[in-house]
Amino acid sequence: MKPSESYLDQCEGILESVRAQGDAISEAADWFAETILAGRMVHLFGSGHSRIMTEEMWPRYGSFPGFNPIVELSLTFHNNVIGANGQRQAMFLENVPGFAARILRTYDLSDQDSALVISSSGTNIVPVEMAEEFQRRGVRVVALISLEHSEASESKREDGRKLSDFADLVLDTGAPRGDAMVSIEGLEEPVAPGSTVGGCLLVNAIKAEIADRLTRAGKPPKVLTASCIAGSEKAAELFESAYDEHARLIAKYYQELGQ
Repeated sequence: MKPSESYLDQCEGILESVRAQGDAISEAADWFAETILAGRMVHLFGSGHSRIMTEEMWPRYGSFPGFNPIVELSLTFHNNVIGANGQRQAMFLENVPGFAARILRTYDLSDQDSALVISSSGTNIVPVEMAEEFQRRGVRVVALISLEHSEASESKREDGRKLSDFADLVLDTGAPRGDAMVSIEGLEEPVAPGSTVGGCLLVNAIKAEIADRLTRAGKPPKVLTASCIAGSEKAAELFESAYDEHARLIAKYYQELGQ
């Protein structure tokens, strides 16, 4: 079998793993829709490559306001690889205790909020502390991890606790231990990770369910839509109104900050 076929076959397995989590997907969508209908936001956080899932949720075509993607560039800026803003620094900062609390100091959180915290291993300190801080402030947390990878990995925290220990609901990307899924003859290490595939399937499945709930509640979302579907005038109108809605929602988190 060609390596590419092996990868695609295993992606089919990931799809089936996601499909089997229908009840958990629905529960996450219920919580997130409740938050948005209350005029609050679903906070999204992922460090490293888990950032991909936060941006997959919002903002992009087929997405809508109600989500706050918390992207800390010092933890996610991979372009330089080495040198200033390099990967070594990002991976070091990902395990600095107290960093998550400083990030969340920026927001006036409410128990009407909810959060999605993404980490394939679920063991690095910042995402684990992020979930811990959310829960401490009364925010319901959905964790998105690779269950098999997390169970095989050691926590970086002294107490050994992982992201799943601070989650009200856990979703599994279906990626294997170590994430990479393809073995190459003559190469000791596997290649081609799968967690992003499972993660993107999960967040978009949740997104679709949320849109259905908002629409049935009489508050259809303002969806970013391509002009080839909506026409240039309608697409431009949706673009402006969706970002204006995001601005109104996020403003609530700063108005009484520190009071």
